[in-house]
Amino acid sequence: MNPKPLTDNVKVQIFTANEDHFKYAEEICQTIEDAAKVRGTGIAKREPEYIKSKMREGKAVIALTENGEFAGFCYIESWGKEKNFVANSGLIVKSQFRSMGLGKMIKKAAFELSRKKFPTAKLFGITTSPAVMKINYELGYRPVTFAQLTDDEDFWKGCESCVNFDILKRTNYKHCLCTAMLFDPEEKAKHQQNSTKDQVKYEQEKSSVSL
Repeated sequence: MNPKPLTDNVKVQIFTANEDHFKYAEEICQTIEDAAKVRGTGIAKREPEYIKSKMREGKAVIALTENGEFAGFCYIESWGKEKNFVANSGLIVKSQFRSMGLGKMIKKAAFELSRKKFPTAKLFGITTSPAVMKINYELGYRPVTFAQLTDDEDFWKGCESCVNFDILKRTNYKHCLCTAMLFDPEEKAKHQQNSTKDQVKYEQEKSSVSL
């Protein structure tokens, strides 16, 4: 991807992460942890080795400045026996690069990578961030109940390091402070198909009136 200008002086480039980006793993984890402390809300912690595994698998995107400074990150996780649920997790933007639209750029890149790697999977996420919710909605995600998400126990284990995990556990994994959002490619295709049919019908009716 070509460098995108954030300001007159700052340009970033978003890459599909690989082994060349291992050196950023610790900084990514620290940035995620720092953001959780500032917000005072739930962000599950991740270890550098886990971040590196996502880079190795080509299941992460990273934003870097032209000088090679880390600016933002997001990774992909697949869940369920048939890997039919996919989450874009760990979306983070370094503090000095926030409020510039970079989060949206990273999320869009992770979304496109997810659709490429798992074209039939349902994409989902849980978040307390209004900014992330807005980006998700623009990409086609819609709010759903937790029951509509994956039942893969390993996914929910990832919430154990979150400060709000006790709420999730007490409600038997049905409610938390996070909002659950889902993108269903099958529903999206049906919606587009119906929209096309409606448009064709409208054009036919319009032609009939003209005649």
